[in-house]
Amino acid sequence: MNTNLQDYSHKRFNILTGEWVLVSPHRAKRPWQGQKEEISNEKRPTHDPTCYLCAGNTRVNGEENPKYNDVFVFINDFAALQTTSPKFAVNEGLLKAESEQGICKVICFSPDHSKSLADMSVENINKVVKTWQNQYTELGSNNMINYVQIFENKGAVMGCSNPHPHGQIWSQSTLPNEVDKKDQRLKAYFSKNNSNLLGDYLKQELQANERIIYQNDAFVVLTPFWAVWPFETMIVPKKQCENITMISQQDSLNFADAISKTTKAYDKLFNCSFPYSSGIHQSPTNGEINDHWRWHMSFYPPLLRSATVKKFMVGYEMFGSPQRDITPEQAAKRLRGFI
Repeated sequence: MNTNLQDYSHKRFNILTGEWVLVSPHRAKRPWQGQKEEISNEKRPTHDPTCYLCAGNTRVNGEENPKYNDVFVFINDFAALQTTSPKFAVNEGLLKAESEQGICKVICFSPDHSKSLADMSVENINKVVKTWQNQYTELGSNNMINYVQIFENKGAVMGCSNPHPHGQIWSQSTLPNEVDKKDQRLKAYFSKNNSNLLGDYLKQELQANERIIYQNDAFVVLTPFWAVWPFETMIVPKKQCENITMISQQDSLNFADAISKTTKAYDKLFNCSFPYSSGIHQSPTNGEINDHWRWHMSFYPPLLRSATVKKFMVGYEMFGSPQRDITPEQAAKRLRGFI
């Protein structure tokens, strides 16, 4: 390991977005007198009669949830994207706008109100994975949809509006910003090298073995070299596949295992129900050849030092570029201790 990376300020390059992150390892020792969050260790019931997402309950729009036993998916009652949005464009000097259409869904991971992914069995997480695959196929087959974004916001500190364990799927007619950046970088690398950027990066990470947290037969969990969030992780498939529908049944279980190991390690790290935003980036559903893609899942947790100290994106990070104190190598070492 290059010791300069652990002792001195430097920049690290994100090969997937073409952007830099400032790393300041010496700042990790600074005293903290800032805001501290309240972490709730309240035990939730398996069923909450006031919860809009629990089985059999009535949602805000008056619809009644079925008494589901596994995974439950429905159209978001407050969707950010509309199928009815007419096609239009505004191009008036420096003022530019375009219409955007899409379909937004909510996915309840389990009827059990008290269980996050970290509390679920690998077999039950696999049911969530299968649902993600089905939704990617179903939504992606719609001619209006060119990208399917699967994500989860866990915890009130992440702005999650309902404590029932759930995620979301937003599908839309164009590529969102982060995906578009990755698409361009992956395509350019593939065109130049005739190989997959993320696949080549994974080979280098496995050889270095400095940021690897966990691996099974099909997946690697690591802290990216360019990680922005203090305990950011990425799950990457060992085999080349552009989207989650391309993995076998056994690899689907291995993916569920990787999610289970990662979320459990997070909970153990600060002894709390660890908040995060997670998301899967994968090939567009635009009908084109997207063999430059290798899908991956990222976790962005907002905790800095403990369960009560949150990482905010402020100041220099808002006006300059992202910055972190704990190096990815230090974060990976800490997380490895809880696998």
